[in-house]
Amino acid sequence: MSEPLTLLYVPGDRPDRFDKALASGADAVILDLEDAVAAPNKAAAREAAAAYLAKPRAVPIQVRVNDLTGPDVGADLAAVANARGLTGLRLPKVQSGGQVCELAARVAELTVREPELHCLIESASGVEAAHEIATAHPWVRSIGLGEADLSADLNVADEAGLVYARSRIVVAARAAGLAPPAMSAFTNVSDMDGLAVSCVRGRALGFLGRTAIHPKQLAVIAEAFRPADPEVEKARVLLSAMAGADARGSGTVVLADGRFADRAMIAAAERTVALAERFGAVPRPRV
Repeated sequence: MSEPLTLLYVPGDRPDRFDKALASGADAVILDLEDAVAAPNKAAAREAAAAYLAKPRAVPIQVRVNDLTGPDVGADLAAVANARGLTGLRLPKVQSGGQVCELAARVAELTVREPELHCLIESASGVEAAHEIATAHPWVRSIGLGEADLSADLNVADEAGLVYARSRIVVAARAAGLAPPAMSAFTNVSDMDGLAVSCVRGRALGFLGRTAIHPKQLAVIAEAFRPADPEVEKARVLLSAMAGADARGSGTVVLADGRFADRAMIAAAERTVALAERFGAVPRPRV
């Protein structure tokens, strides 16, 4: 499991923040050429991102390009697609699998590298095409929601109106064999309590990790998605018990705390342990 738990957006026209972003502790950094950059600054942002990505960096770096149907995406791809420091391309406002394939073909004309494609779904039609998008091309590494645009498209006022879309994305990612999606950025950078609550809701729906728009959000996100010590201990006990059951030729076991366990629970327990081994565990029970 190599998917990041925290991803930090940085405006592409703020190269003074690039090094700071890499030193922030985020698992991945996203240089944003799209929403965070005003139209007059697009060219400067593109040049700054290309210059920064000219060599490999210690932290994985994605670039969010401009609208796939707009006038800037071609120049974005020409600038960064072959950059040595690029890990992946973040594609905004994806509506269909065909768009993904077309974008991948354009990238293939620019480089022999195979960058990861991370597809953002930001409209009702995109949500309906989620599985098609997730399976459109071998380079697709993840799908996720762009919830600000999606909320506007659906005319919903709060997170309750996004539950169906969130679940749809989680199911589509799983059905396509992709990692669980990361949550969309929480836009109120002053509301740490609200961010924590939102992350708990997303975790319960099957999301793993979240994008951030400010470094101070990273610790809240990481704590929300890291497993707690009791969860990890329960997972280890289950895996040990199931290993013993297998040795006895049995597919089920009743654990000491009364829980009934079978092979269907092994994958979830393995994910919990792997997550703890990679990111550490929260040293207390969740409330």
